[in-house]
Amino acid sequence: MDAHGAIARISLAAVQHNLQQAKRLAPTAKAIAVVKANAYGHGDLTVAAALKDTADMFAVARFEEAQKLRAGGIRQPILLLSGFLNAAQLEFAALNNFHLCIHEFAQLDLLEKTPLPAPVTIWMKIDSGMHRIGFSPEQADQVLARLSEITQVVQPVNAFTHFARADEPEQRAVTEAAIARFQQATKGKVKHTALCNSAGVIAFPEAHADYIRPGIMLYGITPFGDQQGTDFGLRPAMNFTSSLIAVREHKAGEPVGYAGSWVSPRDTRIGVIAVGYGDGYPRMAPPGTPVLVNGRRVPLVGRVAMDMATVDLGPDATEQVGDEVLLWGEGLAAEEVARHVGTIAYELVTRLTARPRLEYVD
Repeated sequence: MDAHGAIARISLAAVQHNLQQAKRLAPTAKAIAVVKANAYGHGDLTVAAALKDTADMFAVARFEEAQKLRAGGIRQPILLLSGFLNAAQLEFAALNNFHLCIHEFAQLDLLEKTPLPAPVTIWMKIDSGMHRIGFSPEQADQVLARLSEITQVVQPVNAFTHFARADEPEQRAVTEAAIARFQQATKGKVKHTALCNSAGVIAFPEAHADYIRPGIMLYGITPFGDQQGTDFGLRPAMNFTSSLIAVREHKAGEPVGYAGSWVSPRDTRIGVIAVGYGDGYPRMAPPGTPVLVNGRRVPLVGRVAMDMATVDLGPDATEQVGDEVLLWGEGLAAEEVARHVGTIAYELVTRLTARPRLEYVD
C-alpha cells in the first residue's frame, strides 16, 4: 500500500509558459505578474523566483505579501494593489522600491505630509466601474495636480484600473465604456497605464496599453466561467491529487457519509479518498462532481467531510487502496470542478489549507 494524503504538484514550467502566452497576446506591453494570495495558492516566493527573468514587475494585494517577496530575494518592483495604510508602510515602501497604488484622498493627505527616505513611484487607481476603490474619472485632474506638487513622488505618475465585467463576453459594451472613461481621464496626463487583468489581456487587445496585469491566467486557469485555460493556450499549473485509502463493497439502498444524503441505486464499490475540507477541497461539492482515479472519471457521492471524500467506482471497479486520485489539474480542469461546485476556479486554488504539501516539478 502506497497511499498518501493531498498533494498540490505545481509545474513551474507551466507558470512560465503561461506568462509567455500572456506576453504573446500583448506583445507591445510589459507584464506585471500577479502573485497575491500566495500566488493563487501556488506558492508566492517560488513562483516569483521562477518568473523573475521574464516578469517586468510583480503585484500583490497586501503590504505583508510585498515584504515577504523582498525578504525572499525578489528584486523587481512590486506594485501594492491596495496601496498603503500608514506612514510606516509608506516609509518602508520608499526604501524597498514598492510601487504604490493611491486610491483615496486619505492616502494623498498622508503622502503629502510624510517625509520619505527616497522618492516613490505612484499608480493612481481610477474607478472605471468596479466601484470598490479608486478615484472617479472626474477626480483624476485634481489628484494629478496634487501629486505633481509632491517632490518625493517620481514624476510623472502612472495610472491603472480594474475591469468589473471583462470576464463576461455578453457585457463587452460595459468594458468598452470603462476603457473609454479611463482613457479620457488619463490620456496625455500620466507616464504609464495598465488596464488589463487576465480577462482584459485575452478579450480586449485594444486596452493592453503599457502594462498588462495577468493573474489567474498565469496558473493556467481562464477567467471565463464557461471555458478552460487550455482554450487559450494555457497549461494548468496545479495538479491537486490524493489517493484512495479504502475500497468498499456497497449494497444497493445503503447510504454513504454524514446524514445519509446519498443512497446507492445499485450494488457498487465505493472509494474513499484522503481529502476533505480540511485540505481545502470544497465541502459543498455535490454528488456527481468528477474526479479521476487512475485517469478514469468517477463521480463524487455523499458529503465531503473534513478528512475524507467518497466516490462511486462502479460495480466492476478494479481500483485499489493507494491508487492516485486527481481532484483537478491536467485532464480535469479546475474550471469544470468549480462549475459543479457553483463557484469559480480562483476559489478552489486559493483556498487550499496548510495540510496539503506543495511539490514543485520541472
